[in-house]
Amino acid sequence: GEICYSQVIALFGEHILKKDKTIDRKAVSDVVFGSEIMRQSLDAIIHPAVRQYILNQIEQQREAGCSLVVVEAALLLEEHYEKFCDKVWYVHTDREIRISRLMENRGYSREKSESIISSQAPDEYFAKHADYIIRNNGDIKDTWLQVEEGIRLL
Repeated sequence: GEICYSQVIALFGEHILKKDKTIDRKAVSDVVFGSEIMRQSLDAIIHPAVRQYILNQIEQQREAGCSLVVVEAALLLEEHYEKFCDKVWYVHTDREIRISRLMENRGYSREKSESIISSQAPDEYFAKHADYIIRNNGDIKDTWLQVEEGIRLL
């Protein structure tokens, strides 16, 4: 029901809707990762709206007196969000662990998981543009310790 809802349905058709009228993200991703034209069309709908939403949220939080606002975005660098972020953190996870997590958490096949990862910029690109890197290969407690360290360094 958000701003992009009707545009996404117009692009993909009503067959991407679940019974409760929410968009079936898996059905959309099956199409998007098989068609560059459909991915670009979806990106043209989603990315400008997401960017504006994030900018609005940052402004609201700053007006409310927040000293730290975290923006989590899959395409942060590709969409040039670093222009309005003071620091860029990169959460790195080894390829095999990422594949395993996609298969387990989203129900994707190995082939689809590999396709998604292959469509992303290489790890070196993100590391080069990051102010801080978190290694997310193991225990969640270790990841949280790295987050806390990064906040202390701000």
